[in-house]
Amino acid sequence: MSPIETRIHYKFRNPLLLAEALTHPSLGHETQNRHFDNQRLEFLGDAVLQLIFTDLLFKIFPTAPEGQMTKLRARMVSRDGLKGYAHNLGLGDYLLMGKGEEACGGRQRASTLADAFEAVVGAMYLDSDLQTVREFVLQSAADEIEQLKIEPVDVNPKGMLQELLQSLGSAGPTYAVVSEEGPEHQKTFISKVKWNEAELGRGTGHSKKESETAAAFDALEQKLWAQPSDPRAE
Repeated sequence: MSPIETRIHYKFRNPLLLAEALTHPSLGHETQNRHFDNQRLEFLGDAVLQLIFTDLLFKIFPTAPEGQMTKLRARMVSRDGLKGYAHNLGLGDYLLMGKGEEACGGRQRASTLADAFEAVVGAMYLDSDLQTVREFVLQSAADEIEQLKIEPVDVNPKGMLQELLQSLGSAGPTYAVVSEEGPEHQKTFISKVKWNEAELGRGTGHSKKESETAAAFDALEQKLWAQPSDPRAE
């Protein structure tokens, strides 16, 4: 098995499908071979993911109305969600792309990683069957699925904190990355949130957005804005 097949725990019968799934359109633009990239597989993979997550949500939320399930599915197949699945697999390391795209940080771009994950799903579907793909997708999204069961209603801690603090004054909170550690495809970020020069919370995540969200949660739990003499200094 190739390194990427080892990562996804699946060996392709037709390796060309995997190569196609991992080929970014920028490579074709540079080589003038524009008929071999992952855009068609991305289109197919998107439909497969929609079906898999629709079936999952229908089963784990038997009383949820259509509107709520639609929102939950959108959360599972959002660009950030797909980027997270791809990031955990290290897909960015295996993409074939043009030198210009790579120089601009293409391997870590959210849209690129999301498209690559969809394309791999599409390729696996063509190479195997729906059940095999379903197992792969649900394993890749296992953490998000568990979080969904715990917190099925969309919560936006950054938005909640913004609204709360702006009701107390004109300024909103600001976020900054304190540190980042680990290899490129498995980085851990620590972010802090400040308001009126006081630090209100810190959070950790595998992306800047995740760490900022965690920092907002921390701030909402601690409520340090109500204790002006006690906030943690920078």
